Amino acid sequence: MVEYDIKKGWGKNIEGDLLEKMMKEVFGNCTKDGDKLISSYGVLSKIEVKQISNSLLYVATESGVPKDDAQILDTKRKLNVFVEKATGFDAKARMKRAQQKAKKGEF
Repeated sequence: MVEYDIKKGWGKNIEGDLLEKMMKEVFGNCTKDGDKLISSYGVLSKIEVKQISNSLLYVATESGVPKDDAQILDTKRKLNVFVEKATGFDAKARMKRAQQKAKKGEF
């Protein structure tokens, strides 16, 4: 489980059914389970997403058995594309924010 910060003002891009549409666009599938959205793609047998607030997104994944390294890389790229679209932060910005939180002891 990972909690990602959402860029200030970015929440409007994922409110309502927009997050579900985004998951369908990126992963090709998405179902609702209460307030969580469930998907799967490549190596990830389950991708569970929940918008906690306008500033926080929860993402949990379960891995299946990979066929090869190419499938692992493709899956990681797709997950990064989704998280960037959903949070407004690219991988570099997410890493920087995580490091800042770790320094402050917020993890």
